[in-house]
Amino acid sequence: MNETVMTETTLPPPRAPDVPLLLVEDLKCQFEVSKPFLNRLIEREPRRWLKAVDGVSFTIDRGETFALVGESGCGKSTVARLVVGLYESSDGRIVFDGRDIATIKSGAERQKLRRRFQMIFQDPFASLNPRWRVDRIIAEPIRVFGLATDDATISQRVAELLIQVGLSPADGRKFPHEFSGGQRQRICIARALANNPEFLVCDEPTSALDVSVQAQILNLMQDLQDALGLTYLFISHDLAVVRHMADRVGVMYLGRLVEVAASRTLFDDPQHPYTRMLLATIPDITMSRAREETARGEVPNPITPPPGCTFHPRCPLANERCRREAPALVPIAKGHLAACHAIEEKRLEPLKK
Repeated sequence: MNETVMTETTLPPPRAPDVPLLLVEDLKCQFEVSKPFLNRLIEREPRRWLKAVDGVSFTIDRGETFALVGESGCGKSTVARLVVGLYESSDGRIVFDGRDIATIKSGAERQKLRRRFQMIFQDPFASLNPRWRVDRIIAEPIRVFGLATDDATISQRVAELLIQVGLSPADGRKFPHEFSGGQRQRICIARALANNPEFLVCDEPTSALDVSVQAQILNLMQDLQDALGLTYLFISHDLAVVRHMADRVGVMYLGRLVEVAASRTLFDDPQHPYTRMLLATIPDITMSRAREETARGEVPNPITPPPGCTFHPRCPLANERCRREAPALVPIAKGHLAACHAIEEKRLEPLKK
């Protein structure tokens, strides 16, 4: 009886083939960073806000891996937390499978929708309860979402998940501290898969791991995507990892998207000066093409960002218009978007091969 309930629950709901699984439209999020009220009153200072995400829009199709990249502090992890509901947006829409999440008021409906996506965090040790054994950690989503109720069915499902991520069912009796970093991340992946989600938000899932272990985890995630038809929002600052994983890439700078393109297009023919600077930091053993100059200067203070294009203090192509007017993210080719006045005005030279 319980097995039948679990099978019925895992059936995917009806879906429109032409609707992207995730639509993010003009998403904004700001955090107050003001001094305490009395300090502001005495020092006569206004309230201050940090715009972590400032008008981000993108779509993710079913079965696709869409990556967000950029330097630390650009807002990519904030976008990830907004999508899964850990943060509340200041403005904009998040539409999952044709439904605006903000319009869903019923707790039961929210729970039903919430079961369809999960998140894998950056630090596998910090995201696991050190007092719980692994089998209890993985079983928790199964119990919360009511996928099974009896212990035998749950134990069987936990064992299947452990095997699926390359661990042994006997590992379920251990505590998180008894595993290596890569094994802990496998446990996190097993927990994320426990409620049979369609969509996974991966917030730098390999950045805390050794390079050899990174490759194992990335290959595991690709195998799971092929086997289960998963869709990924992949957050990373490591361009080599993004090149290996992503179908499309969005480049973020100071809370905004500055370029969006298919992965191959972005790495072979980047257009935005910031994207070129990021790619110039990737080691090139073959020296097959001339590299653009590496990024100069520091990321501006996000509390008081520069006017106009926020990248203009570091951009070698900036002119007066760049300092005054913020560029819009517009199509420059089929499936290729960029926000840059230099591209629009044909001032950007072709990349030297």
